[in-house]
Amino acid sequence: MTHAFKNCSTLMVTGASRGLGLQIVESLAIGGFSPGKIIATARNPDGAKELQMLAEEHQNVHIIKLDVTCQESIERATSEVEQLVQEEGLNCLINNAGINVDANLETVTADKMLENFHTNSVAPLMITKAMLPLLKRAAAKGTGMGIHRAAVINMTSLLGSIELYWGDRSNTFKWYPYRTSKSALNMVTRCLAVDLEADGILCMALHPGWVRTDMGGPEAPLSPEESISCVLSVIGGLTEKDHGSFLHYTGEQLPW
Repeated sequence: MTHAFKNCSTLMVTGASRGLGLQIVESLAIGGFSPGKIIATARNPDGAKELQMLAEEHQNVHIIKLDVTCQESIERATSEVEQLVQEEGLNCLINNAGINVDANLETVTADKMLENFHTNSVAPLMITKAMLPLLKRAAAKGTGMGIHRAAVINMTSLLGSIELYWGDRSNTFKWYPYRTSKSALNMVTRCLAVDLEADGILCMALHPGWVRTDMGGPEAPLSPEESISCVLSVIGGLTEKDHGSFLHYTGEQLPW
Protein backbone atom coordinates (compact mmCIF):
# COMPACT_ATOMS: atom_id res chain seq x y z
CA MET A 1 0.00 0.00 0.00
CA THR A 2 3.06 2.28 -0.11
CA HIS A 3 1.82 3.47 -3.52
CA ALA A 4 -0.73 5.49 -1.55
CA PHE A 5 2.12 7.81 -0.55
CA LYS A 6 2.24 9.16 -4.11
CA ASN A 7 -0.79 11.23 -3.07
CA CYS A 8 1.02 12.48 0.05
CA SER A 9 2.98 15.60 -0.85
CA THR A 10 4.53 16.32 2.54
CA LEU A 11 5.33 13.96 5.41
CA MET A 12 7.14 14.53 8.69
CA VAL A 13 8.52 11.91 11.07
CA THR A 14 10.04 12.62 14.47
CA GLY A 15 12.85 10.59 16.00
CA ALA A 16 14.30 9.75 12.59
CA SER A 17 17.97 9.39 13.53
CA ARG A 18 17.72 5.67 14.29
CA GLY A 19 15.39 2.73 14.83
CA LEU A 20 11.89 2.82 13.40
CA GLY A 21 12.02 6.50 12.50
CA LEU A 22 15.10 6.00 10.35
CA GLN A 23 13.50 2.93 8.77
CA ILE A 24 10.38 4.92 7.88
CA VAL A 25 12.47 7.54 6.10
CA GLU A 26 14.57 4.94 4.30
CA SER A 27 11.59 2.83 3.19
CA LEU A 28 9.75 5.87 1.84
CA ALA A 29 12.82 7.42 0.20
CA ILE A 30 13.78 4.30 -1.73
CA GLY A 31 10.19 3.29 -2.52
CA GLY A 32 8.69 3.77 -5.93
CA PHE A 33 5.99 6.14 -4.63
CA SER A 34 7.81 8.45 -2.25
CA PRO A 35 6.16 11.57 -0.81
CA GLY A 36 7.20 14.84 -2.42
CA LYS A 37 8.94 16.00 0.77
CA ILE A 38 10.05 13.77 3.66
CA ILE A 39 10.91 15.87 6.70
CA ALA A 40 13.02 13.86 9.12
CA THR A 41 13.69 15.31 12.55
CA ALA A 42 16.51 14.42 14.90
CA ARG A 43 17.68 15.81 18.22
CA ASN A 44 21.29 15.68 17.01
CA PRO A 45 21.42 15.76 13.18
CA ASP A 46 25.22 15.95 13.14
CA GLY A 47 25.41 12.55 14.80
CA ALA A 48 22.76 10.96 12.56
CA LYS A 49 25.15 9.65 9.92
CA GLU A 50 22.77 7.16 8.28
CA LEU A 51 20.06 9.79 8.04
CA GLN A 52 22.53 12.25 6.53
CA MET A 53 23.48 9.67 3.89
CA LEU A 54 19.81 9.22 2.98
CA ALA A 55 19.40 12.99 2.62
CA GLU A 56 22.46 13.14 0.36
CA GLU A 57 21.13 10.34 -1.84
CA HIS A 58 17.50 11.53 -1.98
CA GLN A 59 16.74 15.18 -2.61
CA ASN A 60 13.26 14.94 -1.10
CA VAL A 61 14.63 14.04 2.36
CA HIS A 62 15.05 17.13 4.54
CA ILE A 63 16.61 16.94 8.01
CA ILE A 64 15.47 19.33 10.73
CA LYS A 65 16.87 19.59 14.25
CA LEU A 66 14.21 18.92 16.87
CA ASP A 67 14.36 18.15 20.57
CA VAL A 68 10.79 17.01 21.18
CA THR A 69 10.98 17.87 24.89
CA CYS A 70 12.01 21.51 24.30
CA GLN A 71 9.28 23.99 23.38
CA GLU A 72 11.77 26.44 21.87
CA SER A 73 13.11 23.66 19.64
CA ILE A 74 9.56 22.75 18.59
CA GLU A 75 8.86 26.36 17.65
CA ARG A 76 12.09 26.67 15.62
CA ALA A 77 11.40 23.39 13.84
CA THR A 78 7.84 24.47 13.05
CA SER A 79 9.14 27.58 11.30
CA GLU A 80 11.57 25.47 9.25
CA VAL A 81 8.84 23.01 8.32
CA GLU A 82 6.58 25.86 7.21
CA GLN A 83 9.33 27.22 4.97
CA LEU A 84 9.66 23.77 3.38
CA VAL A 85 5.99 22.95 2.84
CA GLN A 86 4.71 26.50 2.23
CA GLU A 87 1.20 26.52 0.72
CA GLU A 88 1.08 22.72 0.43
CA GLY A 89 0.78 22.36 4.17
CA LEU A 90 1.60 19.10 5.96
CA ASN A 91 -0.19 15.93 4.84
CA CYS A 92 1.14 13.44 7.35
CA LEU A 93 2.74 13.83 10.78
CA ILE A 94 4.19 10.68 12.30
CA ASN A 95 4.97 11.20 15.99
CA ASN A 96 7.52 8.44 16.34
CA ALA A 97 10.07 9.78 18.86
CA GLY A 98 9.90 7.89 22.12
CA ILE A 99 11.91 6.47 25.01
CA ASN A 100 11.58 3.59 27.45
CA VAL A 101 12.40 4.34 31.07
CA ASP A 102 12.54 0.85 32.55
CA ALA A 103 11.26 0.81 36.14
CA ASN A 104 9.11 -1.60 38.11
CA LEU A 105 7.24 -0.93 41.38
CA GLU A 106 10.44 -1.19 43.41
CA THR A 107 12.58 1.08 41.23
CA VAL A 108 10.06 3.60 39.87
CA THR A 109 10.43 7.24 40.91
CA ALA A 110 8.50 10.41 40.15
CA ASP A 111 11.37 11.67 38.00
CA LYS A 112 11.36 8.48 35.91
CA MET A 113 7.61 8.74 35.40
CA LEU A 114 7.81 12.39 34.35
CA GLU A 115 10.74 11.76 32.01
CA ASN A 116 8.83 9.08 30.13
CA PHE A 117 5.60 11.10 30.07
CA HIS A 118 7.34 14.20 28.71
CA THR A 119 8.78 12.40 25.69
CA ASN A 120 6.06 9.84 24.97
CA SER A 121 2.85 11.68 25.88
CA VAL A 122 3.37 15.43 26.17
CA ALA A 123 5.75 15.89 23.24
CA PRO A 124 3.50 14.35 20.56
CA LEU A 125 0.66 16.60 21.70
CA MET A 126 2.82 19.74 21.66
CA ILE A 127 4.28 18.91 18.25
CA THR A 128 0.83 18.22 16.80
CA LYS A 129 -0.43 21.49 18.27
CA ALA A 130 2.49 23.38 16.71
CA MET A 131 1.98 21.74 13.31
CA LEU A 132 -1.79 22.15 13.37
CA PRO A 133 -1.92 25.23 11.08
CA LEU A 134 0.09 23.31 8.47
CA LEU A 135 -2.10 20.22 8.83
CA LYS A 136 -5.22 22.37 8.44
CA ARG A 137 -3.70 24.01 5.38
CA ALA A 138 -3.28 20.61 3.75
CA ALA A 139 -6.69 19.36 4.90
CA ALA A 140 -8.41 22.35 3.31
CA LYS A 141 -7.31 21.12 -0.12
CA GLY A 142 -9.03 17.73 -0.06
CA THR A 143 -11.97 15.62 0.98
CA GLY A 144 -12.36 12.41 2.92
CA MET A 145 -9.73 11.32 5.42
CA GLY A 146 -6.25 9.90 4.99
CA ILE A 147 -2.68 10.81 4.14
CA HIS A 148 -3.83 12.28 0.84
CA ARG A 149 -5.37 15.05 2.93
CA ALA A 150 -4.03 15.33 6.50
CA ALA A 151 -3.26 12.74 9.16
CA VAL A 152 -1.59 12.47 12.56
CA ILE A 153 -0.11 9.05 13.34
CA ASN A 154 0.98 8.49 16.94
CA MET A 155 3.34 5.55 17.28
CA THR A 156 2.19 3.90 20.48
CA SER A 157 2.50 0.41 21.94
CA LEU A 158 0.48 -2.68 22.74
CA LEU A 159 1.97 -2.26 26.22
CA GLY A 160 -0.19 0.82 26.64
CA SER A 161 -3.39 -1.22 26.44
CA ILE A 162 -5.04 -1.28 29.87
CA GLU A 163 -7.40 -4.10 28.92
CA LEU A 164 -4.63 -6.42 27.71
CA TYR A 165 -2.47 -6.01 30.81
CA TRP A 166 -4.32 -8.53 32.95
CA GLY A 167 -4.37 -12.25 33.63
CA ASP A 168 -1.67 -14.19 31.82
CA ARG A 169 -0.15 -11.00 30.39
CA SER A 170 0.33 -9.34 33.77
CA ASN A 171 3.74 -10.92 34.45
CA THR A 172 5.45 -9.30 31.48
CA PHE A 173 7.26 -5.97 31.10
CA LYS A 174 6.55 -4.36 34.46
CA TRP A 175 7.48 -0.94 33.13
CA TYR A 176 5.45 1.66 35.01
CA PRO A 177 6.82 4.75 33.20
CA TYR A 178 6.65 3.34 29.67
CA ARG A 179 3.30 1.57 29.91
CA THR A 180 1.50 4.51 31.49
CA SER A 181 3.06 7.01 29.08
CA LYS A 182 1.75 5.02 26.12
CA SER A 183 -1.70 4.71 27.71
CA ALA A 184 -1.66 8.49 28.05
CA LEU A 185 -0.59 8.86 24.41
CA ASN A 186 -3.58 6.72 23.41
CA MET A 187 -5.91 9.12 25.21
CA VAL A 188 -4.11 12.11 23.65
CA THR A 189 -4.80 10.49 20.27
CA ARG A 190 -8.50 10.04 20.99
CA CYS A 191 -8.77 13.64 22.27
CA LEU A 192 -7.11 14.92 19.09
CA ALA A 193 -9.42 12.78 16.98
CA VAL A 194 -12.44 14.38 18.64
CA ASP A 195 -11.11 17.93 18.26
CA LEU A 196 -9.76 17.66 14.71
CA GLU A 197 -12.53 15.65 13.07
CA ALA A 198 -14.31 18.79 11.87
CA ASP A 199 -11.10 19.86 10.10
CA GLY A 200 -10.86 16.56 8.25
CA ILE A 201 -7.60 15.62 9.96
CA LEU A 202 -7.37 11.90 10.65
CA CYS A 203 -5.82 10.95 14.02
CA MET A 204 -4.98 7.44 15.13
CA ALA A 205 -2.60 5.38 17.30
CA LEU A 206 -0.47 2.62 15.77
CA HIS A 207 1.47 -0.21 17.43
CA PRO A 208 4.51 -1.11 15.27
CA GLY A 209 5.09 -4.51 16.87
CA TRP A 210 7.95 -5.75 19.01
CA VAL A 211 10.95 -4.78 16.91
CA ARG A 212 14.70 -5.41 17.10
CA THR A 213 15.80 -1.85 17.88
CA ASP A 214 17.73 -0.28 20.75
CA MET A 215 14.42 -0.07 22.62
CA GLY A 216 12.99 -3.44 21.61
CA GLY A 217 16.16 -5.46 22.16
CA PRO A 218 17.80 -8.28 20.16
CA GLU A 219 15.22 -10.91 21.16
CA ALA A 220 12.35 -9.09 19.46
CA PRO A 221 10.74 -11.13 16.65
CA LEU A 222 10.45 -8.36 14.05
CA SER A 223 13.15 -6.59 12.07
CA PRO A 224 12.72 -2.84 11.48
CA GLU A 225 12.18 -3.55 7.79
CA GLU A 226 9.39 -6.07 8.49
CA SER A 227 7.66 -3.76 10.94
CA ILE A 228 7.79 -0.64 8.82
CA SER A 229 6.69 -2.45 5.68
CA CYS A 230 3.47 -3.33 7.52
CA VAL A 231 3.22 0.06 9.25
CA LEU A 232 3.41 1.97 5.98
CA SER A 233 0.85 -0.35 4.43
CA VAL A 234 -1.55 0.43 7.28
CA ILE A 235 -0.88 4.18 7.15
CA GLY A 236 -1.29 4.26 3.39
CA GLY A 237 -4.69 2.60 3.62
CA LEU A 238 -6.20 4.71 6.41
CA THR A 239 -9.66 6.16 5.78
CA GLU A 240 -12.50 7.72 7.77
CA LYS A 241 -13.27 4.37 9.42
CA ASP A 242 -9.84 4.43 11.11
CA HIS A 243 -10.22 7.89 12.63
CA GLY A 244 -9.67 7.73 16.40
CA SER A 245 -8.58 4.09 16.28
CA PHE A 246 -5.83 2.04 17.97
CA LEU A 247 -4.40 -0.40 15.42
CA HIS A 248 -1.88 -3.23 15.40
CA TYR A 249 0.80 -3.11 12.68
CA THR A 250 -1.17 -5.87 10.97
CA GLY A 251 -4.14 -3.51 10.70
CA GLU A 252 -6.36 -5.19 13.30
CA GLN A 253 -8.07 -3.24 16.07
CA LEU A 254 -6.48 -3.27 19.52
CA PRO A 255 -8.38 -2.84 22.81
CA TRP A 256 -7.74 0.36 24.74
